[in-house]
This record gives sequence, C-alpha cells and structure tokens, in this order.
Amino acid sequence: MPSTPALDALRAQLAHLTTEAFRPELADIDRLPTLDIATVMNADDATVAAAVAGRLPAIAAAIDATAERMARGGRLVYAGAGTAGRLGVLDASECPPTFATEPGRVVGLIAGGPEALLTAVEGAEDDAEAAAADLAALGLTPDDTVVGVSASGRTPYAVTAVTRARAAGALTVGLSCNENSALGAAADHPIEVVVGPELLTGSTRLKAGTAQKLVLNMISTITMIRLGKTYGNLMVDLRASNAKLRARSRQIVALATGADDAEIEAALTATGGEVKHAILVLLSGVDAATAGRLLEEAGGHLRAALEAARER
Repeated sequence: MPSTPALDALRAQLAHLTTEAFRPELADIDRLPTLDIATVMNADDATVAAAVAGRLPAIAAAIDATAERMARGGRLVYAGAGTAGRLGVLDASECPPTFATEPGRVVGLIAGGPEALLTAVEGAEDDAEAAAADLAALGLTPDDTVVGVSASGRTPYAVTAVTRARAAGALTVGLSCNENSALGAAADHPIEVVVGPELLTGSTRLKAGTAQKLVLNMISTITMIRLGKTYGNLMVDLRASNAKLRARSRQIVALATGADDAEIEAALTATGGEVKHAILVLLSGVDAATAGRLLEEAGGHLRAALEAARER
C-alpha cells in the first residue's frame, strides 16, 4: 500500500503510544527456549494487576456513578473493536446467568457486529458512522452508561461511541491503556491503565487485554453488588439455567442459611427456584408471597428485605 498523508499521520500517532512501543531487549525472543519465553511472558503478566491498582480510585468513581444510574433503571453498554469489543461482549453476556439481569440491561457493542466476534472485520474499528448508528439504535437516556474500550485509546469506533453517548446525556467511561488518550478526554470518567509495551510489539490482546478484562470484571461485578445482586459474596440472583447452576443455587442457599437439604428443596420449590427468595423464606420464616413482596419493596436488596421481615 503506497504511503499517504493520512497513513503517515497515523504511523506518527502510533509511534507515540506506549502500547505500540518496541522492546529491543526482546528482539531475539524467538531464539529462546520455550520455557524462557513463557517465563518472560508470565513476568510481564504479573505487572498488570499493579497497573490496575494504580487506577482504583478512578475505577471506583466510575462504578459508583454507573450503579447510581442503573438503580434508576439505566443500562450498562460496552463499545469497542477487536479484542476490546470482544471483551465487552463477553462481560455483557455473562451478566444474565450470573446476576439475573434483564435482557438488554447490559449490552456489548462490537465494531463490525456479531460477525466480528469470530473473525476480523476489515476497517470496522475505523467506522465512526457505525458507532453512531449502533448508539442511536439503543435510544440512550441519561440513566445509561456507555463504556468505550480501546487499548490504544484512539480507536474511532470507541471514541465516537463515547462522544455520542455523552452528547445524549448518558454517563461515559473511557477504558484505555495509554495516558492522555482521545478516549479518556471524551469520557466523563477516564480509566487509563498503562501496562507498558507488549511482549509482541503492538499485540494489545496481551497485557492490555488482560488489564481491560480485569477492569470490566470490576465494573460489572461491583455494580451488581451495589445493586443488591449479591448477599455477601454469594450470587443470590443467580439464574439456574443448567444442572451445574441448579446445584450451585442449592449450595448458595445452604451457605446463606445453614438449612438442611429438605428445607432448601422446600423453599426453592415454594419460590419457583428463586435463590434470593428462598433465603429470605428460610431466614425470616415468611412465606414465598411475602418474601417476594418484601424483596420488591427493598429494591431487590436481600439485607434490607431481611431487616424489614424482622421488623414485622
């Protein structure tokens, strides 16, 4: 491909990104024994958690703002391209079975659409118009949160998604792995986790991808804790959609209540398999209908419902 002014400008821009930097000390890594390469890679990965730790105040602020809006009925939307987009879709897809979130409550948008989950869609990350269309289709409200995810922090799809979401009044978060990124500048809450140059130059599916996964885990998990989707560290809103999860639901009820198997089965049967309701029945002695009402009045927070049951 012949050089063009636009291509030259992009090359110059990438040259200044930490995630694109070349590590001369690894120039002969292909000559090393496999164990040595694995050792280097493992040492690299061990630095990611510390990089995330350095951004915990920014992460916590973004989560609190997100949870406040979701408590009013808002949605959590991830938008990214390539690895970043796939990580967002992964996190969104795991919220319904883990936290019984309603369909469409946590959404993952990836540049190029569903096809891009399995194969690279050429040019998708540069398609700002597609990002605008994807956001417009959601009909954003001020109670929604849009998290743009991009290792470089310059991906047009992610930056445009955040820019359009902010213009629509939604809360915006920019998750990247470079300081002073365009994505961070566009967002209400910039989260810039600088993990340094990659083992393979520019391969941001490595440390940058790991960092993004860790932060997305925090955003969804802690937001759901704030929304009352857990009781302590128990997933009491778990949706038992397969044999493993049905067994896990019984274990959760047992851990929360100390009840025997017969009591657990009776409570789950009475509450239609709802773990949170069954725990409330067993701990407070109310019937299934009352448990449902108390939880509704408590906004789904089991601790608050238990307190209300004790005051009856």
